[in-house]
Amino acid sequence: MSATAPVALVGREPETELLAGLLERIRDQGGAMLVRGEAGIGKSALLTEAGRIAAAGGMRVLTTAGAESEVQLAFAGLHRLLRPLLPYVDELPGPQSEAILAAFATGEAGASDFFLIALATLNLAAVAAARAPVLLIVEDAHWLDRASADVLLFVARRLAFEPIMLLAAVRDGFESSMDNTGLPELSLKRLDDAASATLLDSRFPDLRPPVRARILGEAGGNPLALVELPVTVAGTGSAEALPAWLPLTTRLERAFAERVSGLSVATRTLLLVAALNDGDTLAETLAAGTVVAGEQLSLDDLAPALAVHLVDTTGERLRFRHPLMRSAIRQRSTIGQRQRVHAALARVLAEDSDRGVWHAAAASLGPDEVIAAELEAVATRAQRRGATTEAVAALEHAGRLSEDPGHRRERMLRAAECAVELGRPDVVVRLLHEAGPDELSERHRARRMLIGGGFDDGIRDANDGAVVLAEAATRVAADGDVALALRLLWGAALRCFWAQPGPEASARVIAAAEALPVDELDAQLLAIFAFAAPIERGAVVIDRMRRSAASWNGDAQTARMLGDAALLVGAWDLSLQFCTAALPELRAQGRLGLLARALGAQAWSAVRLVDLGVAIPAAEEASLLAQETAQPLMYATAQSAAALLAAVRGDEDRLEEVAAEAERVAIPVDAHPVLATVQLARGLAALGDGRHDYAYEQLRRMHDPADPAYHAGLRCHGVGELVEAAVYSGNGDAVRPVVAEMEEIARATPAAALHIDLRYARALLAADADAEPLFLAAQNAELVPWPFARARAQLAYGAWLRRQRRAADSRAPLRTARETFDALGAVPWSERARQELRASGEVSRGRAPDARDQLSARELQIAQMVAQNLTNKEIAQRLYVSHRTVSSHLHRIFPKLGVTSRSALRAALEPPA
Repeated sequence: MSATAPVALVGREPETELLAGLLERIRDQGGAMLVRGEAGIGKSALLTEAGRIAAAGGMRVLTTAGAESEVQLAFAGLHRLLRPLLPYVDELPGPQSEAILAAFATGEAGASDFFLIALATLNLAAVAAARAPVLLIVEDAHWLDRASADVLLFVARRLAFEPIMLLAAVRDGFESSMDNTGLPELSLKRLDDAASATLLDSRFPDLRPPVRARILGEAGGNPLALVELPVTVAGTGSAEALPAWLPLTTRLERAFAERVSGLSVATRTLLLVAALNDGDTLAETLAAGTVVAGEQLSLDDLAPALAVHLVDTTGERLRFRHPLMRSAIRQRSTIGQRQRVHAALARVLAEDSDRGVWHAAAASLGPDEVIAAELEAVATRAQRRGATTEAVAALEHAGRLSEDPGHRRERMLRAAECAVELGRPDVVVRLLHEAGPDELSERHRARRMLIGGGFDDGIRDANDGAVVLAEAATRVAADGDVALALRLLWGAALRCFWAQPGPEASARVIAAAEALPVDELDAQLLAIFAFAAPIERGAVVIDRMRRSAASWNGDAQTARMLGDAALLVGAWDLSLQFCTAALPELRAQGRLGLLARALGAQAWSAVRLVDLGVAIPAAEEASLLAQETAQPLMYATAQSAAALLAAVRGDEDRLEEVAAEAERVAIPVDAHPVLATVQLARGLAALGDGRHDYAYEQLRRMHDPADPAYHAGLRCHGVGELVEAAVYSGNGDAVRPVVAEMEEIARATPAAALHIDLRYARALLAADADAEPLFLAAQNAELVPWPFARARAQLAYGAWLRRQRRAADSRAPLRTARETFDALGAVPWSERARQELRASGEVSRGRAPDARDQLSARELQIAQMVAQNLTNKEIAQRLYVSHRTVSSHLHRIFPKLGVTSRSALRAALEPPA
């Protein structure tokens, strides 16, 4: 049988044209695409052809591939991909270059963060793309180590404005971190009959008709089968030589295994070493093969495998021609053979401590405390360089090899804690189960509960979890571990906030917190008070927060927690200050999980103060980062803030879109704060549109304890809106009991939001003879940081004056309200003020759109940073994008605002006075 030169990509013309078109447009728009299909369907061939097209067009092509043997080695796949770009690493900002070098263990091992590594990867590719467009090719992405896959997903989402294309091949039937990511996908189907026949005949023109027909039938349009199955019958010419009634992948693996069976023992040994090795250097394979064989092996022993096309060599590298060949060799080996190979690799890799430890662990036949301790050290080193995935795997394996049950439990719990950082609830559940809850000490059980609630702030076990954690905290504190006690009480407070287990549970949490020997100004302590009892401890929190602000040392985590606490006790101005202060350091540190939380609180506070310049970009970025860091409740919170934002701006379509998304996450877990915020948004939008009956229906739900939208703390933050809707819909008397209850609450807390609302409510509910001084009190209070609340009171006062037939008197407060609403961008309220002015006999010009109306959320954010005199590179570092992306946005921003310079942009961002 003779084989002729191959015909490239038979039957793949449409797919090739699609990828060629993407590459042709790469200078205008980059992007990413997943190529999916079964084993042997031609994913690699298609990506190779894309690489050829790219190289012919002057692009730089970088490749990597996932491998089963190295899924635990963090950043292994990424290192292979970026190795040619490492000479450019000095062009990155210092923290990014240090992070990526530490990740690859070529620099000083510092406390790297995953997102700094991801940003460094993006910018390293962008540096290369500034010289020539770049194509990133990832073979077998389903076998990439998780750290590499997550970095590449981060990059893939940020390529729209880069001359960079990422193509990744994923095999059907394998779970992958690339699944359900929203990236475009190209699914490869089997070849049709004509293309199958063309491919087979081009490779094996001399097949006898019965054999040819059998192969066409067995291959079923799979290209790899069409070119590999004929080798099985080579020399026999018999159609019966093919195995029947087996899955195609299994038939292919058997076909590859048949090639191996005829090879010498030495060659088979080298192939098994290569199949189990997590590296691809020839020297390692030959050295470990020599240890296994007990005699010197050389390249001559590998030559037969090259001759039958099982492996290829390039320079000092060895690779299998197809992953199925690697798996076929691994599967036909015995446990004993694999153990001996791993032991040999551990010996050869002794100087490469981490890899050597992994192979030693694979070679272990039972518990081994020495190896377990070495794996724990591997995990510590992995965490320091941002390789959390490897840390989880190392700790889990260390737990299984532990001889001491206490060590095993501790390692499993540490692994679960790390898995929370990865956003992997499935892994956390498995690890907590393996830790064995029945055998844990009380301290360990408390930690287990905290870890289990890491993704949803404990909302699923809130009914008794808050009390259990509070009691555990008391005992832990008595043993002297105050830091752990604070963590436990923070978990308990979160459960109180999200699921409202009742006043008794909140009281237990507060009592335990007050008994701790910590500074009364401790930020975490104040956050515990605010989340567990925002009304009962509101006065304490506000007083101590103001004192904390005076002595704040600039720590971002302190500012973030104080911002959260201020938000819940109704001090939105303080919340906005603290959250804004926390952001720069969180951005610089790459702590995107905490950054998402700080941005969510900033967005909520800013939109309630109707500071849209802050709220618009904060809500958008909080949503994106919460998704990226696997925080569903934070995502829902950010979406509910976006709903409030849409309500203030009068965008009903956007409101319903984000409200539905927030409810999709919140309803299954009864996330009451999110549902309350959504109802507030719907009521606010209806008020702006003059639909008072509907507004009353929506807002009333926040005060019904039987309603999922009820929240004891957040209902205090919508009293003004509820009373306005009630009065204008004829339900004033029905709402008086709620106001009376809020008046009682106001005696316990100085929360500015509640007191401002109550002054407004008193004016709206008053008889005409008593109303005027109350309206004046509502608008003349200390409302400098609360311009919307003042303008709302002025609008209501003007409308009341006009109804009292004092049209001339009504115009001044109505004009002031209109101008404030115009400046704030509260379009529906601007229109209401204009309507009242027209009714009073005065005509107003329409509101002129400003930058907030013309720019997207990201464009507005970039424009604001330009106005702060930040360079494109500085903006890119803060937003975790490349500076080219910033530049591309600016090219869109300038014409939208009718400006041509950065200085003119600053002027264009100034809202009306």
